[in-house]
Amino acid sequence: MAKPQRVYQVWKGRNKFMFNGRLIFGPDAKSIVVTLLLILVPIVTFCSNVARNLLHEVSTYTTGYAIMGVAIMLTVYVLVLLFLTSARDPGIVPRNLHPPEEDVTYDSSASIETGGGTQTPIPRVPRTKEVLIDGRIVVKVKYCDTCKLYRPPRCSHCSVCDNCVERFDHHCPWVGQCIGQRNYRYFFLFVTSSALLCIFIFAMSALHLKYQIDYYGNVWKAIKESPASVILMAYCFFFLWFVGGLTCFHLYLISTNQTTYENFRYRREDGVRLYDRGCLNNFLEVFCTKIKPSRNNFWAYAQENEPRPRTRTRTTPEAETDRRTKVEDDREIGGDLLKISKRRDVEEA
Repeated sequence: MAKPQRVYQVWKGRNKFMFNGRLIFGPDAKSIVVTLLLILVPIVTFCSNVARNLLHEVSTYTTGYAIMGVAIMLTVYVLVLLFLTSARDPGIVPRNLHPPEEDVTYDSSASIETGGGTQTPIPRVPRTKEVLIDGRIVVKVKYCDTCKLYRPPRCSHCSVCDNCVERFDHHCPWVGQCIGQRNYRYFFLFVTSSALLCIFIFAMSALHLKYQIDYYGNVWKAIKESPASVILMAYCFFFLWFVGGLTCFHLYLISTNQTTYENFRYRREDGVRLYDRGCLNNFLEVFCTKIKPSRNNFWAYAQENEPRPRTRTRTTPEAETDRRTKVEDDREIGGDLLKISKRRDVEEA
């Protein structure tokens, strides 16, 4: 008798698992190594060159050790947030083994011939259906052919991970994971703390360079004696435009209760935002509400696949166009979020 398999062992998405399904990553998890190097290399350079020299240059040893301590603690904080963002379930909606029976309809225009020459209508699942939100707003939700379910409101299918994710924001290649309902908070804090780390390293490197200029009385001599300070300043200045721009963009999204995907694709021309509850309540929703437990138990035993009658969904040219557009959107959103904010500014202008 074959040994029963766990959910993570037969998972149909493209995710990668570690520690028997306890950690879940995206298919591009190797990119986390690049992100780690981008964080750790400049920090090691700062601590071994700039911070060590500042121990002897500042007025007291306590201040010098405080500078190095702040750099190390802030780096650890950033790394913890990176781990919490990339190694957890972002809000994946479990797939159904079969289409929902209560939504199956029978198309008499398309039928199959059974025994005795009788024609039997083919069961189909409608492409969309309407659901009620907060007892007052009616929205259309789409049927996902891959996951065999109607996506909940604000849910979208990530073409990179091949999963439906609740409150889908985007797929981030820098953390190798989808950003959704269960890790968006940590993603925002990761981006924000990375921006603060860039500012701190830039400021302390500039302070060290100033001490060198005061000591040698010549800028070029100071740069020659402390090239690490100049390199770190240029490095932090460059990346601050990226993480700082992302921080500002996501502050705007949080204040209006939007996701990156919604802002990019579904921004309504009349300016009405269905989920906007006011700036304060929007921030409270992101940072002060309890994170929902995962809907997936990857360590559990997988269910046996029971045969059901075959159903079909109507595949129209518009649906195929939506699928191709979705793949392009996911890649573009994950590749460069700054382009989205610039595109929004151009449209508003």
